[in-house]
Amino acid sequence: MKLLMHTCCAPCSVYCIDTLRKEGIEPTVYWYNPNIHPYMEYKSRRDCLKDYTSSIDVNAIFEENYGLDEFCRNVICDLQNRCVNYCYRVRMEQTAKYAKENGYDTITTTLLVSPYQKHEELVKICEEIAKKYGLTFLYRDFRIGFREGQAKARELGLYMQKYCGCVFSEEDRYAKQIKRDKENI
Repeated sequence: MKLLMHTCCAPCSVYCIDTLRKEGIEPTVYWYNPNIHPYMEYKSRRDCLKDYTSSIDVNAIFEENYGLDEFCRNVICDLQNRCVNYCYRVRMEQTAKYAKENGYDTITTTLLVSPYQKHEELVKICEEIAKKYGLTFLYRDFRIGFREGQAKARELGLYMQKYCGCVFSEEDRYAKQIKRDKENI
């Protein structure tokens, strides 16, 4: 198996990489995240992942595409469904394209570690895209190791983001505070 693993950030990759290596599977990390904003957040996550993969000797591929304009154009009409209708799809589609063009036969994603993602919808999208490209989708429910991976990431001093990635998820992070502020005016 030659596995290309879409990777959203270093902290989410910790448990995934450790688990796959215990199974005798050596993933190649693939960074493609045009949904992460603003740019300094994108850069912080990317650079942390570069340092982390280098420190643990994992092959990593970084596809640069900051993509704020394109992201906004594609999600603005349906913000509530942006993850399923755009974010998951665009990242996994690009991962599959790269995999197919570069001799990988299997894909997966570190998004499967987060209990905050829409897990079942993500799995369906990954299966659909893998099939479209003649690839295998390696499914693991990494969520069982989310806390363990986050704890190890903290111990390692990895950059720990506070929201999923897009500007709208950052707003969601502050929704309760925004509501309280409005009420107190």
